[in-house]
Amino acid sequence: MSEATKDAVAPAPAGAATTPAGESLTARLRRPAPYLWLAGSVLLLLLPFYLDRFWLQAGLFAMAAAIGAIGLNLLTGSTGQLSMGHAFFLAVGAYGYCILGGESSTENGHALTGLGLPTWLAAVLAVLLAGAVGGLFSPIAGRLSGAYLGIATLALIFIGQHVLFNAGSLTGGFNGRPVPPLSLFGFTFDDAEVVVAAVPFQSSEKLWYLALAALLASGLFARGVLRGRPGRALNAIRDHRIAAGVMGVPVARYRAGVFVLSSMYAGLAGVLLALVFQRTVPEYFGMILSLEYLAMIVIGGLGSVAGAVIGAAFVSLLPQVLTHYSDSLPLVSAPGTGGIAPGEASRYLYGAAVVAVVLFLPGGIARLKTPGEKKK
Repeated sequence: MSEATKDAVAPAPAGAATTPAGESLTARLRRPAPYLWLAGSVLLLLLPFYLDRFWLQAGLFAMAAAIGAIGLNLLTGSTGQLSMGHAFFLAVGAYGYCILGGESSTENGHALTGLGLPTWLAAVLAVLLAGAVGGLFSPIAGRLSGAYLGIATLALIFIGQHVLFNAGSLTGGFNGRPVPPLSLFGFTFDDAEVVVAAVPFQSSEKLWYLALAALLASGLFARGVLRGRPGRALNAIRDHRIAAGVMGVPVARYRAGVFVLSSMYAGLAGVLLALVFQRTVPEYFGMILSLEYLAMIVIGGLGSVAGAVIGAAFVSLLPQVLTHYSDSLPLVSAPGTGGIAPGEASRYLYGAAVVAVVLFLPGGIARLKTPGEKKK
């Protein structure tokens, strides 16, 4: 046996713990990634004590977008099913929560219908409603793929916009409808002040921890799906549908199932967005929103939970940062004052980011290696 072979099969030193993959525990602890995750988690927990309302709302938008992006990444990144109708399911979640949890009232000439259910129950039912609507569309999703599914889901956007603007008793029409504050275990996520460590907590601070918990649960569940047998089946369908079917994978069933799951993720994101906005507006849930979600998963990394979160933070925070600093940025000005509006500038920038990622980093930002991590 050669010396190189002896070194390759030499056992780990006595007393050195190893992982199932054969890597020593000491080497794993030397990696910076776990410590970065720990530091980031502590930072996120402390931010509501130091940030003002603008940055808290920006973070809430990013967390809600991340949940929706995780769902779309399960469908598009892991299964290869192109969906252009993700904004439709966000609208189902947002308006479903308002209708189920809101009270009947009259506003702007519209007699708004509300069932007045407990708001925590309304939130759960709104997510299930988004999944049920996705289930109605799932037979189509199970049989179509690629551009054909993209065009079919595109129809959902036009149908949804027509319903949102014209079903005034349910949606409030062009002006939308107010969002009832969430109440959970007797605690209401509204603007009533609750003082914690001499810091007044209002709706943004309260919702911050709710959104963090929802994002954590959503990310862990999606990670479990992708690392288990369903994830391997979804990847097989994405890589070669016919081969997956030959191996015994029920392709149509998995495609339909992941479409329903993606719809539920979008519904949860829609509920969170409604709670942050405190008012639902039909115009928001249009084509541009669906395109932004596609940009999120491409920039962050297809088929990756971390990539969905990174891409969502990039795409959702960029226009708000540009708006906040529009007075000091070249070529960018406040809306209506000439120059390039922050919203337009942000679309140019993350459009350029999509091109750059496709050309130079096909795996997305999430595939970048940390300084202490070796490339495989």
